Amino acid sequence: MSATAAGSYASALADVAISNNTLDATASDIDKIERLFSNPAANDFFTNPTIDLEKKRQVVDEFAKSSALQPLTANFINILIDSKRVDLVKDIVVEFEKVYNKLTDTQLAVVSSVVALESQHLAQIAKQVQKLTGAKNVRIKTVIDPSLVAGFTVRYGSSGSKMIDMSVKKQLEEITAQLDLSDIELAA
Repeated sequence: MSATAAGSYASALADVAISNNTLDATASDIDKIERLFSNPAANDFFTNPTIDLEKKRQVVDEFAKSSALQPLTANFINILIDSKRVDLVKDIVVEFEKVYNKLTDTQLAVVSSVVALESQHLAQIAKQVQKLTGAKNVRIKTVIDPSLVAGFTVRYGSSGSKMIDMSVKKQLEEITAQLDLSDIELAA
């Protein structure tokens, strides 16, 4: 049920953004909202039913000013608060990204690395993903993943179904697998 509701909210937001000619700005606002709600304390504040709705609206207004959110986006969050559906924000973010990507022929690529990559490296990755997918646009999201040791991975495709793995972790796993096979052959 919540995925359907989140999809409906995301589609409605995209429709209003299109009619106001603010789709790209709304997508940028959605990224800011995602960062806000990924903070556990902020998420707990907004989803706590004992906190007064007016306090939540005040925090949204402050966040909207400090983050330069469009009035459309701030109003959307206030509607979710008023209708007690703010718990859907994370799902709405995911669904909005899908709607936005489809409308703009954009391929999402999630780049995971041990450290933040330079913008020119991310641009090269985006160009490669664009070549592989034929998408008009590529949107990069970065994730820091210390388990990779070094290098990076890129997930793209529907639901991140395709992966480019240029990590040292993968190379070490391949070497280990080859060594394990050698040990088996030697034992035989």
